[in-house]
Amino acid sequence: MVLYDRMIEAIKKEIIIRSKNCNDEIETIYYGGGSPSLLKTKDLNDIFESIENNYRLSKNPEVTIEANPDDLTKSKLKSLSTTKINRISLGIQTLDDDALKFMKRVHSSKQSIESIENSLVFFKNLSIDLIYGIPNSGLQSLDKDLRLLQYYDIKHVSTYALTVESKTLLEYQINKNLITMPSDDEIHRYYMHINSFMTNEGYINYEMNSYAKNGFYSKNNSGYWLRKKYIGIGPSAHSYDGISRSWNISNNAKYISNINGDKLNSKREVLSKVDMYNEYVMTGLRTMWGVSTTYISKNFGEKFYEHFINGSKKHLKSNNLSKNGDLYTVSTKGRFLTDGIAAELFLIKLK
Repeated sequence: MVLYDRMIEAIKKEIIIRSKNCNDEIETIYYGGGSPSLLKTKDLNDIFESIENNYRLSKNPEVTIEANPDDLTKSKLKSLSTTKINRISLGIQTLDDDALKFMKRVHSSKQSIESIENSLVFFKNLSIDLIYGIPNSGLQSLDKDLRLLQYYDIKHVSTYALTVESKTLLEYQINKNLITMPSDDEIHRYYMHINSFMTNEGYINYEMNSYAKNGFYSKNNSGYWLRKKYIGIGPSAHSYDGISRSWNISNNAKYISNINGDKLNSKREVLSKVDMYNEYVMTGLRTMWGVSTTYISKNFGEKFYEHFINGSKKHLKSNNLSKNGDLYTVSTKGRFLTDGIAAELFLIKLK
């Protein structure tokens, strides 16, 4: 049996093993990480059937698959449409071909357009990812990307600033002054430009980097930000059960061997009350649902409540935070500063 087939069998077996500790209803299934769109239709169906046979599924679960534009031929999409998949998440990134080459993407803007048009033939629910803040790619390029959303009436969009990872070629080039990244002020301007455009087009900014037409919020994304439990299947997959996080071994061969021996061999981190409070603040402030001080008081205690109330005062005064009853949300003015605001409200050590 080749590695691919052994991996599929291991994934289906892990689904069964983990089902013994899950009584919750499953609302969303997400095929992501690596290149899940390369999976055979039969294997996608078999994996879904394993989930269906071992878990309680909601009436209409959101079933998403990640894909790159160069993976999605019309025949591939037609094949995917025969499965339970009902949502495509497409890594467009940008329509600027020079920027795509800079980021070492293998697809072209032409392939991006074709993949969008072909996807919409078979799927109503399409999400695309865009990246901004790419060197030598300014507002004109960004506007071209945004007009794409307008023209095709894309229902869900995630936007991200290009990040510089440690020990990468990009970091080396920046340090050697071979490449100049946009300044923080420029990134801020791009972010606010995107936010203004999306709002005017009727999108709801339900999470700091995510926009959706009404009724098209990603259940998968929302689940993370609302701190719902999730199960990760496969090498390196992460899980969250409400009180701890765990992650699978990354080595493919060891993963398969462990699963075949009925062992998950995952590492686990139990979250402290401080960890859970900090995560609640971070995830809550990133969304339109915000942070509830009533929830903080009830679930974490008065010291956490007082810490949040006192820490939020200066952000309310500067209009970076808004307050409606017991609910605190980040204002449009403060949206770009969300992570910094959240960090200032974290409780590092409870005295």
